[in-house]
Amino acid sequence: MGSSPGSCFKGFFLLVASFSIIKMTMAGDPDILSDFVVPSNLTSVDGNFFTFTGMRVLVGGETPPAFKVLKASLAEFPALNGQSVSYAALQFPAGSTNPPHTHPRASELLFVLDGTLEVGLIDTTNKLYNQTLQTGDLFVFPKGLVHFQFNADAQKPVLAISAFGSSSAGTVSIPSTVFATGIDDNILAISFKTDVATIQKIKAGLAPKP
Repeated sequence: MGSSPGSCFKGFFLLVASFSIIKMTMAGDPDILSDFVVPSNLTSVDGNFFTFTGMRVLVGGETPPAFKVLKASLAEFPALNGQSVSYAALQFPAGSTNPPHTHPRASELLFVLDGTLEVGLIDTTNKLYNQTLQTGDLFVFPKGLVHFQFNADAQKPVLAISAFGSSSAGTVSIPSTVFATGIDDNILAISFKTDVATIQKIKAGLAPKP
């Protein structure tokens, strides 16, 4: 007896689902087949290899004049290769913001160490979820979703730490990606329902200061 249309459909569905699960599994950092990965330019490692000292400047350091990120990702800390984790320290002077952006390869877990921080994320239905975080609070930004942080206090700085589920989470800044990558002014003007002169003003404001 031949297979019924229903059983064929179920088989096809299971096949598609299996491929989807495989693709989801492959979407994160690749698994490694050793305890850790030694860079090709090193023949041996000691405790220094597993140590990152780039955050020492935060201890007793002064607040920067503008928003600043100190990263401990694969680029800065080679021992993270294959470990699916990284860190960033976020320093917010009074009134500063970390503009809307995404991390295409990892979720972000933010911990406010000092101060009060406004945060928000936008899901794929364009719904905004915002919150005011106090010292000691944590907030999770799901992988790939647009999000932002803002220090609304006009007097006090904020220090936060972000942990990522990837050694190389990546950052796509929405303002820079849209307005500083050479997209034609006419396309942007039509897309944002404005004029070319306004687009050019926005681009000029995002240009690096000499």
